[in-house]
Amino acid sequence: MTPLALAPGDFWPASGHAFCDRDAAGRLLATPDLWRIFLARPELVPPEEACGAERALHARLMDEPGLPVTAAMLDALADPDARENWGHFLGFRDRVAAQPTLEAAWLALYRGSVAGIPPLFLQMLTHLVTRAALEGEEDAFALRAAELLFRPQRAAIHQGATLLADEEVLEGLAAGADLGPLGRLLTEAGAPPPGIELHVLGEANAAQYRPRSDAHDMALDIAEGRPGQRGIARALERFIGHVIGESVAIRPVPVIEDRHWSWHVGLDAEATAIANDLWHGKAVAQERLARILWLGVLDFAEGSRVLPRLRGRPVYLALAMDPAGRVRAKPQNLATGLPLLGAGQAT
Repeated sequence: MTPLALAPGDFWPASGHAFCDRDAAGRLLATPDLWRIFLARPELVPPEEACGAERALHARLMDEPGLPVTAAMLDALADPDARENWGHFLGFRDRVAAQPTLEAAWLALYRGSVAGIPPLFLQMLTHLVTRAALEGEEDAFALRAAELLFRPQRAAIHQGATLLADEEVLEGLAAGADLGPLGRLLTEAGAPPPGIELHVLGEANAAQYRPRSDAHDMALDIAEGRPGQRGIARALERFIGHVIGESVAIRPVPVIEDRHWSWHVGLDAEATAIANDLWHGKAVAQERLARILWLGVLDFAEGSRVLPRLRGRPVYLALAMDPAGRVRAKPQNLATGLPLLGAGQAT
């Protein structure tokens, strides 16, 4: 795997996008080196106690990542867990390779079935297609907001701010470090790794986002009127345009004033449940309503594939935190939930 020089101002190099080719529309094409990144994950590198057949399989795939792997080759692995793990990876690889681009593969997986595919691989694929969708984006707030699509967040509302911070940074990387007031606000356990200090992204430090983007150490304020609120809208516009192929305009709103709204998409399980209850006229406790962190109104451009009965009608989007303050965005809800012809929706 040959290291590639990164362009100045690049962001999220850890996504592996530099190891992809691109078609004329800028969509990603998997290369052998991209698959080597997957194969280098600790989940697939054979441990010391692995049998010779597993080591040989891994070495052959590192040499030829697209190698067809037969059932007999998997059966030769001594460890049943290893056989299962390799079966999941190879099934994922082959389903992705069957599509013309990584974006097409992402859509096909989520509009079909992701059963049996490890969440890690889906997260890596989402990271890649989101990186492609934000190519050329100059707004650091949109870039930071787009991290929501592939990295879990922790939310806190404090003194007029609605802050989102990366959950892995907060919880898993180095216990015992001093988080400072912001970090203590956002987490009850865990800490960033030594050397990482949590900051809120603002106009004064926006230029620092790109060179430190893989650290995921900048919190985002998405309160009403803050740049992060518009950043979510911009990130979603770019993602929907690039991955789903629809030109849309999204604007954040403080509340849904349309009592007879026609369509909504929850951007996570919590928001979906709350919006569904509201749409069906159920009473929703104020404590649940307070979990809604962001609302947006989406309008489709002329010539879109929107369902005929919804042309000219807005689609409402919602993002929420769960009772523990966690935000688990599900961008696949956009692939399956937008009212588009050919996306599994009834006319």
